[in-house]
Amino acid sequence: MSYLDDILKSRRDTRHFTTDEVPDEVMENALRAGHWAPSVGLTDATRYYIIKATEVKKAIKDLFLDYNKKAEALTDNPEQKEHYKSLKLEAIEEAPIGLIIAYDRSVLNQFTIGTVGSNEAVKFSSVCAAQNIWLSLTEQGYGMGWVSILNYYQFKKILDLPENIEPLGYFCIGKPATNYDNQPMLQQLNWKQKSETPECTEIKNVVENSVLESSKISTSVKINDDFSKLLQEKIDSKTKPIGALGTLEDLAFQMGTVFETLEPKITNPNIVVFAADHGIANHGVSAYPQDVTRQMVANFLEGGAAINVFCKQHNIQLSIVDAGVNYDFPTNANLINAKIAKGTQSFLHLPAMREMEVELCFEKGKEIVENIVKSGSNCIGFGEMGIGNTSTASVLMSLLTGFPIEECVGKGTGVEDEKLIQKQNLLKKAIENYSGQAELKQQLAYFGGFEIIQMAGGMLAAFENKMLILVDGFICSVAYLIAFKMNPNIKKNAIFCHCSAEQAHQKLLDYLEAKPILNLDLRLGEGTGCAIALPLLKSAEAFLNEMASFESAGISKK
Repeated sequence: MSYLDDILKSRRDTRHFTTDEVPDEVMENALRAGHWAPSVGLTDATRYYIIKATEVKKAIKDLFLDYNKKAEALTDNPEQKEHYKSLKLEAIEEAPIGLIIAYDRSVLNQFTIGTVGSNEAVKFSSVCAAQNIWLSLTEQGYGMGWVSILNYYQFKKILDLPENIEPLGYFCIGKPATNYDNQPMLQQLNWKQKSETPECTEIKNVVENSVLESSKISTSVKINDDFSKLLQEKIDSKTKPIGALGTLEDLAFQMGTVFETLEPKITNPNIVVFAADHGIANHGVSAYPQDVTRQMVANFLEGGAAINVFCKQHNIQLSIVDAGVNYDFPTNANLINAKIAKGTQSFLHLPAMREMEVELCFEKGKEIVENIVKSGSNCIGFGEMGIGNTSTASVLMSLLTGFPIEECVGKGTGVEDEKLIQKQNLLKKAIENYSGQAELKQQLAYFGGFEIIQMAGGMLAAFENKMLILVDGFICSVAYLIAFKMNPNIKKNAIFCHCSAEQAHQKLLDYLEAKPILNLDLRLGEGTGCAIALPLLKSAEAFLNEMASFESAGISKK
């Protein structure tokens, strides 16, 4: 084994340090090694911040402990919980030096060779720098620990890092006080064992048809004119004046048409809540910090949210999807794992996602719905959770409808007055910065959200499977708008459950020529509008299937 192999194998995440000082020369060598790391397009985007002050270290330690407590609570395995508690990171205050390794995303404001395919390459360059620093420190007899269990929004805030600087994490540097015998600490504590060899698979074939392209194929549904006539006659023959049940009659006709039967019946209704984080949230567009996305998903899983209450009330199956939350949930959580990444990038400076991730979102959404179809469900509601997603939805609405962004922006989670104007200006600037193509796929990649696109893919799949599609509020209506642009026939299956308090929602509903069932000033999301509206659908089903006709009741018609 070579000397380099020895260094590579001994490079471990150091958790405890001695009180020995780190000579300036050691840090200079390490940072020089980081600077020598590969840098995409010679962007030199990696930035370093040294921390020695006790006060600053304590603030970071407090931030870590707060987040660490939440992470510990998310495992139900007592043994694993005890292992987790043993991972206390005294190193933040103990290590002589703290180092923040970050990247400057403002370099992407200029054309850079190497970032055309993926803007994340700038971030990857900084990871290469972190690796080089780690290796250099190891070779010099020092160690480094990577702390990533942090609320990054608060992390940047307490350190007053510039908006364009994105930290990889906080790194502790000093003389190692522990020897793990070439074994990672997590492995030594039996948390998880590292595989013996790397996993490598050779790819030999090319998949020619993309999910997005195949989804564009419009599938028409032709209901026989005779059937439509019979269905309408059945509705009109009930013991009531024609049209007296108003919207319920429209819903009954729509249900019969979608299910292609004169006796439609909703079976195993399911509401699916898609959750994801958005890079744009880091710019203060929401009244809540980004971590609330993760907290609310935990609330869904514990049964404490509004959607849990309403689904339980009306006997609706509830499914929660991690489409891209900035958190790793326990593997035993009752959660559908469709994570694309830990949140999108901020579209103020660079594309929110790669086109490949857009494709994957459509694929994941389709897969989730098709699995629900297998359970015997023919009615699916779509809900969402994601701090910052009203901003994403507003921009997509503006681009896909042509409305000015000012008419597409609302309060979201409760942004008021001056902050609302700032939100409008920020999103206007983001659109002005966009110089990409005016094609749906490119627009979705630049401004989209993982949960929004997965919902659009799920709606297209629901249409293909002849399901009733329940659309919740503003964000879900934007997901529907995407699906509608790809296949206008989806309108036959869609039921818009309510008009929300978001000012842009009514404008979007008018654009879609959609008539919502309810108007309750809701702006919660989560699919709550779908759950509240479902009893009305059941009423439409009941009158069509159980109400007497003039003939059966022996009552004379007008």
